[in-house]
Order: sequence, then structure tokens, then C-alpha cells
Amino acid sequence: MRMRFSQAFRAVIALLLAAAFAQFGLAQNPETMMPEASASKAKQLLAQMIDAMGGYAFLNFTESQCSGRVSEFGHNSDLTSYLEFKEYWRYPDKNRTDYGKKGNIIDLFTSNDGWTMDHGGVSEEPSERVFEFQDKLKKDPKHLLRYRLKEEGMVYRYGGQDLIDLKPVDWVELQDRDGRTYRIAVQRENHLMVRFTVITKDSESGDLVEEVTSFANYHPLDGVETPLQAVRTRNGRRMFQAFYDSCTYNPHLAPDFFTKAALDRRFDEVGSRADKKKAGKGRD
Repeated sequence: MRMRFSQAFRAVIALLLAAAFAQFGLAQNPETMMPEASASKAKQLLAQMIDAMGGYAFLNFTESQCSGRVSEFGHNSDLTSYLEFKEYWRYPDKNRTDYGKKGNIIDLFTSNDGWTMDHGGVSEEPSERVFEFQDKLKKDPKHLLRYRLKEEGMVYRYGGQDLIDLKPVDWVELQDRDGRTYRIAVQRENHLMVRFTVITKDSESGDLVEEVTSFANYHPLDGVETPLQAVRTRNGRRMFQAFYDSCTYNPHLAPDFFTKAALDRRFDEVGSRADKKKAGKGRD
């Protein structure tokens, strides 16, 4: 009797597992889908995700202002710094980050220019830093989703199903005409983006570089679903972690907020006498 019950129980469990696996893993195999069907599925998932993230509000805000704490990590993934920060965007390509409680260290970038403010005053960012910002912009998920989905040469592909933190996700894959591959994990339960991966080729070594950003703790702010926690790794090594306290969309920043003149005024406000004296000597 016990044998029969045990066999029946195992049979039921096997059937349930098989059904669950079929529903999760075999419903649509990306390897057997035709390219047109795969692209259509990917676009459908992206449309659902954008709608879940705020739809019109997500696609049409022009500015953002967020504050929180940021951690950066060294070569051994050890914590090297932990700073308060305020990050400002004027889309599509202006970014300013104020570091510290007083905001007396600032990095500011526009599409082709950059300036920094520190204890020595305001100076131009070196060309390699401006290039890094331009490269960062190409890898930014908001920039990709809001401005680049209809870009010429963009290839769409459905990447299949997976589990992330024990929750089912669908993968969407895109590749731009410069060879960057983007992989987006869309949570099936709420259609929010939980992981964003960019795969590029190192220009010097030719090795693949994989940058993975994980998003968590979403909250609806000004009509936009906003992740208040982000963690980024590069080839498995932790590089960046941010905890956001707040975010505001369309905060109506001053017209010249993203200019060198704005940083000059800020230095006059927060720079100490010693800082200003040092900066004056530098200009002389």
C-alpha cells in the first residue's frame, strides 16, 4: 500500500514539474523561432515594459533630479568610497553630479564638452573623460529605451525565459550597428526591468566586456516607476552601487544649470577662501 502511494505521489510530482517546466521553458524556444517572430516578441515585451514603467510619463520627461548614496569599489571588489550625491539630467545628453554633503565636487557633461569643479576651481574635463561620458550614454538604459529603439540598424531578438532572484523573467536582446549587444531582463509578474546587460569588445585587447546593472526597489515617482537601488558589475567584478533617497522628474532646473557659468557661481558659493585663492593663482 505504501509502495503504491509512493509511486502515485512521485508520478503526480513528476507531472506537475513537467507541466511547470513546459510552461516556463518550452513555451517559446528562442532557438527555433523565425527571425520575424523573434523580433516581434521582443518588441512586444519592450512595449509592455515601457508601459509598466510609466508609458507616456516615462517616454516624455525632459529632466530628472535624484539624490542618494553611491559606493565605488576597487580592483578586489573592496569598498573604496561611500558618498552622498545628487544627480541631474537634462535629456538627451546633459548630466551633472554633485558629490558630498556640500556639493563642492561636481562633474558636468554635455554631448561634446565637460567641466569639473573641485577645490582648485572650475576646469575642463580631459578629452578622455568626455569620451567616457559619450560611451556611457550609449550604454544607458533610459537613453536606449527613450531615444534609440528606432535607430537604423537596430536588431531585435527574443532571448528566452529565465529565473532571476527566483522570479521568472523574459530576456530581450538588441544589437546596434556598432556591434554593442544589449540584454534586458523583463520580470514577467510586473513587466519591470530588473537587469540590463551591455556586451562590447575591448578596442585594445579584443576581449568581450560585459557590464551588468541590476535594478530593485521600484517606486512610482511622478508617474515613473523608479528603481531606488542599482548595482553594476563589469566582467563579474562589482564596480558601483547606488541607493536613491528620492527622484523628481521635470524639476524645472535653471536654463543654464548645465553650463560652466553655473559651476563658476557654485564655486563662489561653496569654495573656501583658501580654495578661491588657490584657484585665482591657477588662473594667473
